[in-house]
Amino acid sequence: MPELPEVETIASGLWPMLAEQAIENVTILNDTSVEGDRTALEEFVAGREITHVHRRGKLLLMDLSIPQKYKDKLPVPRSEYPLQLAFHLKMSGRLFVYPEGTPPAKHTRIIFDLSNGNRLFFDDMRKFGFCRALAPCDYLNWQFWQQLGPEPLVIKTDAFVSLFHSRRTRIKAALLDQKVIAGIGNIYADESLFRAGIRPDTPSNEISKKNLGLLHVKLKEVLKQAIRECGSSIRDYRDAHGDAGAFQNNFLVYGRSGQDCRVCGEPLKTEKVAGRTTVYCEQCQK
Repeated sequence: MPELPEVETIASGLWPMLAEQAIENVTILNDTSVEGDRTALEEFVAGREITHVHRRGKLLLMDLSIPQKYKDKLPVPRSEYPLQLAFHLKMSGRLFVYPEGTPPAKHTRIIFDLSNGNRLFFDDMRKFGFCRALAPCDYLNWQFWQQLGPEPLVIKTDAFVSLFHSRRTRIKAALLDQKVIAGIGNIYADESLFRAGIRPDTPSNEISKKNLGLLHVKLKEVLKQAIRECGSSIRDYRDAHGDAGAFQNNFLVYGRSGQDCRVCGEPLKTEKVAGRTTVYCEQCQK
C-alpha cells in the first residue's frame, strides 16, 4: 500500500498536469470505487476547477473551486457542496493523466474528463481503493477523516514523544496505527526503528523519552529521503508519470530477512508485530 512518501510523490507529480484544469465530466465504471455520496461525485463535481493537489496521511486530496454559475444559486446548500476529492489508493490504486480520446483500460474505475481534453483515470486492479467527494459536513461525519492522527513531518518532537510515551502498545504497532500518527506503513516503520536502534516489539511506554525523540528525528529523515527518491516500488507502485520509486534500493531492513545487517553483519531477524512481517537486527536494535 502506498505510504506517505509515495502519496506525496504522486500528488506533487499530478499537480503540474492538473493545475487550473476544470473537471468537465465524471464517469463511474465501478460502483465500489466510490465511497460516500455517489451523487456528489457524479453530478456536482463537473464544472469545478482543480485548485490544488496535496496529501493528508495516505489520502491524496484534490481541492475544488465553486463554479461561478453556482455561487449565487446553488442546486444544493453550499454546506453540502464538494470541496475536495479524496483518493485512497489502498493496494493497487493509480492516478494517471492520459491524452484526449484515450479509452479506459481494463482496470479503470473512474474517469475524469478535463477542460484541456486530457483524461484523468483512477485505475485499481484489486478494487480496494476509492474516491470520495468531500463536502464541509463530511469532515465531521467521515469517521476515518476525524480519527486521522497528526502528520509525522509536522508534529513537534515534544508532542511526538508525549503521543507515544503513555502507550503500552508495541512501538511498531503504534506507528502503524493511523489514529496515532498518519501516513506510516510497514516499510517506513521498520526503516525508522532500525535507524533509531529500537526493537519494533518494545512497548512504547518502556522507551525513554530521549529515544522516542531520536525515533522522531530518524522517522523524518527516512520519510524525507524516500520523498526525494520518489518513494519505494515493491510491486504495483508508480508515480504520476508511471515511473518507479528508488528508495527500495536503500532499505536497511525491510524485505531483507535472513540477510546480513548492513551495519553489524549479523543475520536480520523476522517476527510478526501487529500482524505485519517485521524485520530487525538483534544487535543494532536493543
